Amino acid sequence: MRKGIRLAIDYGDSRIGLAKSDNEGILASPLETLANDANCFQKIISEIPENCLEIYVGLPLNLMGEMTAATTKAITFTAQLSVQANCPVRLIDERLSTALANSQLREIGKSQKSARGHIDQMAAVAILEYALSMERNTGNIPGEPVGKWVESSE
Repeated sequence: MRKGIRLAIDYGDSRIGLAKSDNEGILASPLETLANDANCFQKIISEIPENCLEIYVGLPLNLMGEMTAATTKAITFTAQLSVQANCPVRLIDERLSTALANSQLREIGKSQKSARGHIDQMAAVAILEYALSMERNTGNIPGEPVGKWVESSE
């Protein structure tokens, strides 16, 4: 397993959840929930550490693996982020990450309403845990470069 911090982003129309790994790539921790506004790119860029290996952005495909309107928005966001980030930005399948995050928050007794500010962070944690697990199990860098998806969304 490569050493270095990884970030994960759960992109949404209203909110953006961030999660961060430790330097060993073992733990994924919630970081922050940002409003999806004109300042979000600058806030995300400020969270990227110098030794960041990758940023993983969740790719919201439908359950059949097909693109949706949300997929196109996430690809556009990721393409813009990849121009500004100081490390590679990759898209990673996020199917069911929000459902998993909702389930985990219910298990610890959080209601849907009280969890609203945390759900996006927890979805980002699920995305990052998936990426870390994939790298640990295969030895490969998970996800795909945004360029592949930009071409297929045109």
